[in-house]
Amino acid sequence: MNLEKIFEPKSVAIIGASEKSRKIGHVLVRNFFKSFEGDIYPVNPRYDKILGMKCFDTVKDISGDVDLAVIAIPAKAVPEVIEQCGEKGVKGSIIISGGFAEVGNKELQDEVKQIADKHNLPVIGPNCLGVMDTYSGVDTLFNPRYKMDRPRQGGISFVTQSGAVGAAVMDWAGYKGFGVSKFISYGNALNIDEVDLLDYLKEDETTNVICAYIEGTKRGKELIDKAKDVSCDKPIITIKAGTTEKGSRAVSSHTASLAGSKKVWEAAIKQSGMIKAKGIDEMFDYARAFAEQPLPEGNNVCIITNGGGFGVLETDYCIEHDLNVTEFEEKTKQQLRENFPDYAAVNNPLDLVGDANAERYRVALEACMQDDKVDSLISIILFQTTDLGSEVVEVISEINDKYDKPLIACSAGGEYSVLHMRLLEEAGVPTYNNLISAARSIAGLTYYEDFLNYPVSRPHEIRF
Repeated sequence: MNLEKIFEPKSVAIIGASEKSRKIGHVLVRNFFKSFEGDIYPVNPRYDKILGMKCFDTVKDISGDVDLAVIAIPAKAVPEVIEQCGEKGVKGSIIISGGFAEVGNKELQDEVKQIADKHNLPVIGPNCLGVMDTYSGVDTLFNPRYKMDRPRQGGISFVTQSGAVGAAVMDWAGYKGFGVSKFISYGNALNIDEVDLLDYLKEDETTNVICAYIEGTKRGKELIDKAKDVSCDKPIITIKAGTTEKGSRAVSSHTASLAGSKKVWEAAIKQSGMIKAKGIDEMFDYARAFAEQPLPEGNNVCIITNGGGFGVLETDYCIEHDLNVTEFEEKTKQQLRENFPDYAAVNNPLDLVGDANAERYRVALEACMQDDKVDSLISIILFQTTDLGSEVVEVISEINDKYDKPLIACSAGGEYSVLHMRLLEEAGVPTYNNLISAARSIAGLTYYEDFLNYPVSRPHEIRF
């Protein structure tokens, strides 16, 4: 099915629109009113107008074309409304409403599916949060904006069966300043599931990396085949929930899908090239690096720091993640000796020592970027030192734009450090507040490059 009109509609009907501020139908209208530039048609026979816009009795009463219908009404009324959408020629639908197979009402869900399929109508949901597209302005997330932040535009797309997980992730991404392209909560997967969504996101120009929270699937083999296909173009980072016996039972009651065994899923991940994450933090550690940075040509990493102990720790973490803390070329060592004080050792990890300023970071980054033995760089910045200030953010940002090697930053500390970490993040430099995340992210880039070079001959899984 063609999903274009779900993500990039020119017109949207909100069925179940409401004037009451606490109703989902009101939040949906307000969301579109704030972010969507196309035509908005509230639908509810109880009202003449909502937020100053004419309200229609049914979707069939709208004179213009309707690309997308967002449905937030009681479950028992959904079949009739889906039939009306089909007769109207609506191109896509999102059913927010719950009360279907997840509560045992499978017959009602099957009836809706039969009607949607008859009209070739793609449906996201039911029992979901729906879709947010930061580029088109589609926003069916019915959590109010003052409670749930919206992320800025970026290259990460997030697919999830769980609306609650998705809502928390989007709120967190917005607060952290991470860039997101699309958010898709697909719930019970009436006739659009994770396989279809991967297929769509593969061709989506604003998606650089795909994150997927999967509880279960009804099309296991198709998912593996599709993930393998997509992974050759874009990385897929996945969290698989319901891997224990009790967790599997919880999946069945949540979205009425089959969780599958842990061993089967681990084998599927290895075969398909997907990258496994243990939790949301890990997922976004990887995703931010993939969204902003190029892939390395090898596993040789350079560590630059103004705190020796942090360099030693990061060396251990990099080695634990199968990265090589490489030796510098002689020309690099010579350039560093000429520009650094005598008490700064020119080894890897490269300790710029406690009196380092922004210019010393510039010299170090330039030299190491030009070293053929260096494939990727981790820049550790401890803002607590006297001579280091905001200038280093501009330096690192300029180096990041100048060279085609992956560069990530790591900083630990309080409010001052967090402020500058956010500035780096906004400048396109993934920035982490702990050393393990930094090492793991470079390892993810390296692993994916390895997969692209050897997609068949090697089993792939990052070691933790």
